[in-house]
Amino acid sequence: MSNLASATLHLYRHVLYATGRSLTKSWVSMVALIIFAILFLGAARIAAPLGMAGGFILGIVNALLVGSTLRLIEQSLSASRTLGLTDVTESFGHYFWDVIGVGFVLWLPTLLLDMGLQANPAYGQFLLSAFLLLVFILLNPAPEVIYQVRHESTLDVFKSSYEFVLEHWIEWFLPFVLFILPVVLSPSGLQEFFSLSGRAGRGAGLDFLQILMLPLTAIGGWLSYIGLDSEGQGIVLLILTPPVTMVILLFRGHLFASLRGSSRRQRLFSHQFDSRP
Repeated sequence: MSNLASATLHLYRHVLYATGRSLTKSWVSMVALIIFAILFLGAARIAAPLGMAGGFILGIVNALLVGSTLRLIEQSLSASRTLGLTDVTESFGHYFWDVIGVGFVLWLPTLLLDMGLQANPAYGQFLLSAFLLLVFILLNPAPEVIYQVRHESTLDVFKSSYEFVLEHWIEWFLPFVLFILPVVLSPSGLQEFFSLSGRAGRGAGLDFLQILMLPLTAIGGWLSYIGLDSEGQGIVLLILTPPVTMVILLFRGHLFASLRGSSRRQRLFSHQFDSRP
């Protein structure tokens, strides 16, 4: 057990080092993330009064921005040069249909459960929450699958995500658990967690707003944990959310690549071999 813990820590050190290296070469991606957030909020304001048509418009904007973000992360992971503005403009259109496809497949069962919630509030809420939590867990690596795994269809994305989680769930979710720990331990922690995972589950991690909400919520939890009240958190959250979001996306990308390229037994054997005097 101690060897496994040591091998896992070694894995995280390697991933953190790779994340820091990628971050220094992809500062423009962080700037792009801020611009994308402004564009998304502007599109949401325009789409709000348009009803169903506004929802479709916002879905298209979301797919464009998420696909572009995934493309920038993909380039950042293996960049041998510092990314520039050209990389940002050329990222538009990448993975658009992948994001649309995942959202469409999840839309129908979510819609049916929403209708069930209206017809039967008692059991409908439980079923909807359970479904969204399951989606959040099993499709959590879907963003990384889209830009790192060759796939022919949306169902391939689902299958690859599911298989990855089954094999690597401990190493994959442990950093996430530690990151949101202050949120979970707060007085309304479990409710906040289920609300956060439910919103993320609706889009399988491919909702642009939720990409920002996880870091925002976790940072707020840590600031509260160290004693900073809500009134003093506003400016700090605005400053920290973009870089922390970028670090999370890069860390996830490197961690996914490292885990997918090896099994737990292989990492344990490699660590034991490297640890020999």
